[in-house]
Amino acid sequence: MTTISIIGSGNMANAIGTRAAQHGHAVEIISRNASKAQALADHIGHGTTVGSFGTQPSGEIVIVAILFADAVDVVAQFGDALAGKILVDITNPFNADGSGVVTTEGNSIAQQIAAVAPDSAHVIKAFNGLFRGVIDADKPVDVIFAGGDAESRARFATFVDSMGMRARDAGGLETTYAIEWASIVLMGIARNGAGFGTALAAETV
Repeated sequence: MTTISIIGSGNMANAIGTRAAQHGHAVEIISRNASKAQALADHIGHGTTVGSFGTQPSGEIVIVAILFADAVDVVAQFGDALAGKILVDITNPFNADGSGVVTTEGNSIAQQIAAVAPDSAHVIKAFNGLFRGVIDADKPVDVIFAGGDAESRARFATFVDSMGMRARDAGGLETTYAIEWASIVLMGIARNGAGFGTALAAETV
């Protein structure tokens, strides 16, 4: 069992938290809005707890499940409370019409988070390429991720696999910008006939 903390109380926090709890992991919800955090914890069930915003999360894996515009500032607010944690950035920095991203090469949201996080934290980009309904379906699906170091990626991969997903390690932090763009590809495929039950996959042929 892994203990995970989720910063955020929206749709993706719900989907990831529910799937993790259903697969035997301990989940903590953290939000600026304590009532929303408690409501989500009650909805997820399975002993899900509520943490205090800005204090040390209980999870060894901390999922940043908030809008990209706020993610860097929130991580900076937590500061040293995130030391030693695996921080998972799930944000999609889409432009206004979803045709591109607002970040630039070498300056992904994950890289921006890494710049303000404690040196001992390991930032991974993941789950941004999955629609909520795909996670909710609790079926095998690829989770393409990048960032951190080899050890933190291996630990994260073990967590992903334990939820009935397939961890697909794309490499270090420098790859996270490409993963942001991969979500644009997925969005285009979904909008042009495939629908929002679609997910990208990496298969050996």
